[in-house]
Amino acid sequence: MKNIPLTRYIYVLLPVLLLISLTSFTSKLPDIPYRIKTIVIDAGHGGHDGATRGVFSKEKDIALQVALRLGKAVEATLKDVKVVYTRSSDVFIPLYERIGIANNIKADLFISIHCNSMPIKRVIVGYGKDSRGRKIPRYANRQSTSTRGTETFVSGFGRLDEQDVVIRENESILLEKDYKDNYEGYDPKDPESIIMLSLMKNAFREQSIKLASFMQDEYVLAGRIDRGVKEQSLAVLARAGMPAILTEIGFVSNPEEEEYMNSEVGQNEIVNNLLKAIQTYKKQAELSE
Repeated sequence: MKNIPLTRYIYVLLPVLLLISLTSFTSKLPDIPYRIKTIVIDAGHGGHDGATRGVFSKEKDIALQVALRLGKAVEATLKDVKVVYTRSSDVFIPLYERIGIANNIKADLFISIHCNSMPIKRVIVGYGKDSRGRKIPRYANRQSTSTRGTETFVSGFGRLDEQDVVIRENESILLEKDYKDNYEGYDPKDPESIIMLSLMKNAFREQSIKLASFMQDEYVLAGRIDRGVKEQSLAVLARAGMPAILTEIGFVSNPEEEEYMNSEVGQNEIVNNLLKAIQTYKKQAELSE
């Protein structure tokens, strides 16, 4: 009988053995269902960035109080979820670091909490006469105190007539050292920069919109005015590697809403709205995988 070289056996058997080993290995791997395990809660602004303010309170303080309450509620209700805060005290955190925290720990959701405010505008309040007797307008700075309601944002390109929130929230960038390097030359007051930021691909757009919609639904059930889900070029959301939203929980420029957002009843109600939205989203996301 002719001897067959050992190497030939190896060449013939090796692919077979490899296939068997791969088959047995993959067959032992269980199907691991998708689970939302980590949520990053971001209290907007902080430190020397007080953001907008009402008659007696600042946005940064309300946002922090609600964020901490929400985190505790999530931990108490969703035992399998870990909560991470971008800040838990009155400190300034650059916008790029906030979403960086979420990306670095591979968080499943990013929720940024803010308060809204109407812009101060220069309006004509009457007329007078100059030294020559000619009629001239008299101006004063005015801010609407009647506008109210909630709105929730996802990353995208919004309407040009809805840029007030974008400009206000993105202006925090100007308080950061080396902001031009951190945001690749981005200028929050430049319309071209806003367009550039909006072009960043958001792979989680649909999921973000779904979460934002659930939040607005819960606000409405609590009797709040629905200002809708909107897409805008917000720097804090632009580089998110997970579903990410920014929710404006009310207007500090409205005296009634300022009182509401500073009250224990109001904050608990807002937290309950957000918690229910998270629960609904979590349930649907985990079932669909």
